[in-house]
Amino acid sequence: MWFDTPAYALFLISIVAVYWRLNRTSQNVFLLAASYFFYGWWDYRFLLLMMGSTAIDFTIARYIQRCESDSTRRTLLVTSLVINFGILGIFKYLHFFTDSFTHILAVFRLSVSAPLLRVILPPGISFYTFQEIAYIVDVYKRKLPATESFVDYALFISLFPHLIAGPIQRPNHLLPQVQQPRRFRSDQFFDGILLILSGLFRKCVIADNCALLANAAFSGHLGPPNLPVLTIGAYAFAWQIYGDFSGYSDIARGSAQLFGFHFMVNFRQPYLATSVQDFWRRWHISLSTWLRDYLYIPLGGSAEPGYKTYRNLLATMVLGGLWHGANWTFVVWGWLHGAALAIERYARETGLLRTEGLRLGSTWLHRIFVFHLVCLSWVFFRAESLGSAASFLQGLSRVAWLPEYAVALKFLALSAIPLFLVDLYLEHSGEEYVFQQRAPAARIALACGLVLLIALFSANQANAFIYFQF
Repeated sequence: MWFDTPAYALFLISIVAVYWRLNRTSQNVFLLAASYFFYGWWDYRFLLLMMGSTAIDFTIARYIQRCESDSTRRTLLVTSLVINFGILGIFKYLHFFTDSFTHILAVFRLSVSAPLLRVILPPGISFYTFQEIAYIVDVYKRKLPATESFVDYALFISLFPHLIAGPIQRPNHLLPQVQQPRRFRSDQFFDGILLILSGLFRKCVIADNCALLANAAFSGHLGPPNLPVLTIGAYAFAWQIYGDFSGYSDIARGSAQLFGFHFMVNFRQPYLATSVQDFWRRWHISLSTWLRDYLYIPLGGSAEPGYKTYRNLLATMVLGGLWHGANWTFVVWGWLHGAALAIERYARETGLLRTEGLRLGSTWLHRIFVFHLVCLSWVFFRAESLGSAASFLQGLSRVAWLPEYAVALKFLALSAIPLFLVDLYLEHSGEEYVFQQRAPAARIALACGLVLLIALFSANQANAFIYFQF
């Protein structure tokens, strides 16, 4: 269902048609049942895992809320964290650690026969696990009270628009919306439709067309790695993953608005960032703020200046990279961003770097530099192994030219420039999406135009959302 746009549309329309005829309590029960059906469509066993995890954290949070002993509350918190990270570790990282351990032993000519245990990764486990952790930590810190309604908490965890690939919802943002009555608003409903169409445009027109070039470059179909192939592959994947994930986020946010919910904005024109720190304030905001609040600050954050701050930045980003997948390529990708953030902080503290009050020309020089730094790191994110990433990057030292490269670059420009122009408009206007504050007639015209563009220019080859695998 998640990979089939017509099936999802039919599911969405069916749920909306019933939902607004119910009162708040019935709406929550109905949405929870629909969300569980949505998640269990592929494999009911994953649904049982999520339901069990939800029940455990709901119960522990209530005990933490009622307990007065600090030591007991801390024990309950640690129990919840061990359970959540344990489940995530078994399903997501078991193969990674066992394989890495086996390879390390092989270096010393030692062999060990590990039992062959193939564990399938449950969809969205990283996303809903992080939401559960945020909830239990916030209850422990008394930032919000533990809910007494299992239905409300379970819906906060499993509300289907964000269930598979986020955005990661914060308890203090979404849970109160679940607990309060919601009323139908035609403007919010139409905003949701526009966000869904915007997401489909980003995914089907931008991301899927860029994916054709990225796949060709990284698979070797454009020839052996050289500077043009590397350029095409890195640029194409940069716009593919941006269009893909921001498109999914728009679809999720738009779907939520059809039911009267507001999801946090997950992207704010990241490729217009003037520093790596600014990039992470704009890219996957729900994850970057989660890492800041629940990992970087508990590690010490920037409370102690100097190397400890740099260490915390590096550790946070390495773990953030590992969150994306059980592969050393993600570890290196996170390390590169962590190192860049540490270097930037050092340069800012010593006066070597200044990003505030830049002139227009300097602003664009910073943007171009940061964009290319991010593109370089995307090579590791896209590659299947460190060896293939290193092989692909060797193209930096080789220059060759074929007429096919010019065609590929033109196709890439036609695919990426529309999203770049949209970002320039949003950066200038401050809107969440195009024409957010325009007259109804202009917004209806935009909706019709998006439908036409999606129908005419969607890529012929369908690609699953990249973040479904995380």
